[in-house]
Amino acid sequence: MSDRLPIVYLARHGETAWTITGQHTGLTDLPLTEDGEHTARRLGERLKGLVFARAFTSPLQRARRTCELAGFGSVAEIDSDLVEWNYGEYEGRRGADIRLERPDWNLFRDGCPGGETPKQVSARADNVVNQVRAISGDVLLFTSGHFIRVLAVRWLGLEPTANSRYLMLSTSSLSALGYEKDLSRPVIRFWNDTRHVDTEAESEV
Repeated sequence: MSDRLPIVYLARHGETAWTITGQHTGLTDLPLTEDGEHTARRLGERLKGLVFARAFTSPLQRARRTCELAGFGSVAEIDSDLVEWNYGEYEGRRGADIRLERPDWNLFRDGCPGGETPKQVSARADNVVNQVRAISGDVLLFTSGHFIRVLAVRWLGLEPTANSRYLMLSTSSLSALGYEKDLSRPVIRFWNDTRHVDTEAESEV
């Protein structure tokens, strides 16, 4: 039996119409675009050969469809804690437009009126962290961009702050959380890996 420390892989869903326009997509249940479906299949190629003890997905269709196209639809369990941030009154709005009204607004510090606070999203992330740490072996999660950022900082034992916005994530990207040397030292192993998508794009140039 391997004594390798477990890894938690974080897959962001593929492209939707609102990721193209930059609109905040929380609980609005949008489908993937054609390109989003294509890159979700490419994500599946990236994950080939990896073995997971458990896989989980957000109940939102953009995550579930990405999970399915990546080849894990038959084994992934739905976890409601993996849904994207509830943006409340800011749902469907672009950050640039919100900042015309609130120049200093930062999602990770301020949350959204009528939606979730950073503390509430952190609590959901803590539920996920506690769940995956109780699993022996690697875990795969399919979820959304802002929630993944909060999950990563909570994995490290940090609070979401305004600086969380610097953790950029592309659609259909893969990131991984793990440990350095022992279970008392959580780390980010890698972040926003898109080589499975970028390699194909480069070959078409």
